[in-house]
Amino acid sequence: MGLLGIAALGTGYGYGPPPRLPLPLATELPQDDAALKKSLAKLRTEQKQLQMKLLKAAPAGIHIIIDQTQNRLYLKNGDQFLLKAVCSAGSGLVLQEEGGRNRRWIFDTPRGAFKVLNKIEDPIWKKPDWAFIEEGKPIPRNEEDRFEAGSLGEYALYFGNGYLIHGTLYERMLGRSVTHGCIRLGREDLRAVYQQAPLGTPVYIY
Repeated sequence: MGLLGIAALGTGYGYGPPPRLPLPLATELPQDDAALKKSLAKLRTEQKQLQMKLLKAAPAGIHIIIDQTQNRLYLKNGDQFLLKAVCSAGSGLVLQEEGGRNRRWIFDTPRGAFKVLNKIEDPIWKKPDWAFIEEGKPIPRNEEDRFEAGSLGEYALYFGNGYLIHGTLYERMLGRSVTHGCIRLGREDLRAVYQQAPLGTPVYIY
């Protein structure tokens, strides 16, 4: 479940075929052995430089990677996998408020680089307006009527803008894109992430 409604801006991602890159023609390759060896040595040097750049760019230490297309969460320490888990990400569905303020929400999970900003035991969900609209119920006037215990599981890891990694009452739905933007995990997987991911842990979502 997400804690905040999202403005109807979409994800901003476009999809299409990869650009075609020109391939070297056979006639462009060096013709004599000495020039060919020199060209191969240059290519090997460039390859090593690129590999070093990739190693430097790779996350070090504990970090979380979320593939929301496949609904998978990975907890890693450097290049070592500590946990591979089935999760659930945002559904992408749109909720339109009828009458009243005529608001609109898109239930996407954000893509990008984040950090674990807070860790919460026994989280209580403060239901936003859209939760009542979705259920066809009136929006309460008293703040106390918004609080709901138990629906977020035992733990929650907050990574900004109202989004959490949390548990679920509906573990049978894990692996499907059904959330309001947050990342849902099963009980045992959530416990493992909560215990091993300290505050400040990088979270990469794509």
